[in-house]
This record gives sequence, C-alpha cells and structure tokens, in this order.
Amino acid sequence: MFESNQNYRTHFGSDNHSGVHPRILKSIEDLNWGHSPAYGSDDYTSLVVEKLKKHFKKTCDIHFVFNGTAANVLALSCFANSYHSILTANTSHIWSDECGAPEKLLGAKLIPIASPDGKIRASSLSEFMTRKGDQHSSQVIGVSITQPTEYGTVYSLEELSELRQFADRHGLYIHMDGSRLVNAATYLQIGLDRLTENVDVLSLGGTKNGLLFGEAVVIFNQNIVKDFKFRRKQFMQLPSKTKFIACQFDAWLNTNLWKEISQHSLSAAQNLRKLLTEIAEVKITQETQSNAVFAIFPRRIVHELKKHHFFYIWDENTFEARLMTSFDSRAEDIESFAKKVKELIATTRTE
Repeated sequence: MFESNQNYRTHFGSDNHSGVHPRILKSIEDLNWGHSPAYGSDDYTSLVVEKLKKHFKKTCDIHFVFNGTAANVLALSCFANSYHSILTANTSHIWSDECGAPEKLLGAKLIPIASPDGKIRASSLSEFMTRKGDQHSSQVIGVSITQPTEYGTVYSLEELSELRQFADRHGLYIHMDGSRLVNAATYLQIGLDRLTENVDVLSLGGTKNGLLFGEAVVIFNQNIVKDFKFRRKQFMQLPSKTKFIACQFDAWLNTNLWKEISQHSLSAAQNLRKLLTEIAEVKITQETQSNAVFAIFPRRIVHELKKHHFFYIWDENTFEARLMTSFDSRAEDIESFAKKVKELIATTRTE
C-alpha cells in the first residue's frame, strides 16, 4: 500500500488505530501556508465541497465535523425530535458505542432490533409501526442503518431498496452511518451515488479511512436541510480551520486514494480470513465483506495471542473476536498472526 522506513508491526484492534495515510498527511502540509477565512467560508473549502458533491450525482449539502458520534447525532437531528424514536440494529454504533449521545442530545428514543449479522430487514420492522399516531407512544420517525455494518457485512442494493420502500410507506427517513462507506462501495463495485440513492442523510466517515480527523454529514433530502448550520454550531462541531478537514477529503475522495485504501484493506481481510479458515480450531462467524474478520479462537490462547497482535473481543459471552485491517495492514503481519495462532493452539493443547 505504501512504503515506510520505520520498523513497526500492525495489529488488528481497529482501523482507528492506524496512523494517517502519508498522502493525506501531505495534503495538510501543502495547505499549511498563508491566511484564509475561517469556519468553512474560504474558497478552497467551497471548491472541495462542490467536487465531493459530484460523487453523489444529485443535489446534496455537505458539512464537515470533527468526529463520528457528532456526525451521527447531527445527521439524526435533521429529522428527529424528542418525541420521536429511531429503529436501529442492536449492533449499531449509535446504540452500543456512543454512550447514549443520540438520546441525551436529541431526546429521541432508540429502538434496537436484534441483528445476528448487523443488518436489519424491512420485514422485521412492521411490528414497530402499530402505535403510529398514538400520543402515548414515541413516534417512529426513522431507520438508521450502518453500511458496512459493525459486523463487516454489506447491505445489497436490493436490501436498501426494500428499506426505502418500507420507509416511504410509513413516512420514515433513512439515516446511513457510513463510517466505512467506501469499503462497501468497493465490495459491491459501485459508486457512492448508487450506494446512497435511497438515503435521506449520510454520516460519511474519514477517520477510519486514513484521515487524521474529520467526518462529513451529507444531506440528500432537501426538506430536512433547514437550520443544520445552527445545530452544528450548537453541538460545538463547527471547525474553525475547516480547510484542514476539507483538504483531507479532497486527497482521499477526489483521487483514487479511497479505492486504493479500501481495496487494500478488503484484500488484507480476505487474506486473514483465508489463513484462519485453514486452522481447524478457529471458527469464522461472519461473512467477510469489508475490512473485518470475526472469529472465535480457543479461549486458552486469547490472552497470549492479543499480546502478539492486539485485537478486541467483540462478544464477551461467546468470546467472538473482531479483527480489523486498514490501509497499512501488511501481509507479513497477517501471516505472523496466523502462525502464532497455530503455535499457541499446538503448545496449549491438552491430551
């Protein structure tokens, strides 16, 4: 993927754990001269926004923010009030990893839906619509999906279309958490326009894709754009030096870099999956459609294995592990990890 003269070892904790891609870091350095207006009112940021809009091939508003939780909450704020509820997978980031931020800051209620593979289906949502119009019940206003999901699985275009049809029948909005969206585009071999054609508002991730920091909220439904800039300011997410987020998105999306990064990380994940599949005592638990491999290792080896190449235990009950690859994942580290798994299984096996 890129050359480095540093001796280092990659691990599989998260694509958040990686450094910054050198070309993205250089984009910041190249822009670091002179003065320009702040808060995104500079000509450069405006130019980048217009260039980014071309990826979606339809009218949209794009707003940069600092981090993913803020992007999700602000995206949901486009349509959710305190008396509303939002349907989401019980594995979603907004439900399990954002410390209740949507509910605290919006007052809206999240309704988690069981999802063994991270995806929610239109067929499972009807039961939550029975109290529509009942003033004693919070009103379902939207569906929040993650693409790719927290399990690294990818919604097909057909599944997204079915969700859109359900949403239209019930007057709902669709939010997409796209912290790793480009990976889904690469897996499906389609552009960002096709991937988001059924979405009202998108949280477009940058940090997990080699950026130093920065995400974007992309609003497609022009009926929910009103007052967003004021909410962003109130949520303390209006960057003063916005151009340094814009330049990263420019270097990432407006070149082939996003494809290079996603193709590399997906290929690395497939290689990791292949090597682990060859080990009898390792169980692969999910499809590998993005840059994540989910596996269950013999419990006796997990402690030592994590010392070798760090990773997280995703489910403490089943001991299912999540292994993430990124733009700087190296074949030698993947091979070293698989070799260590074999060694630990062999040396800890009891007769």
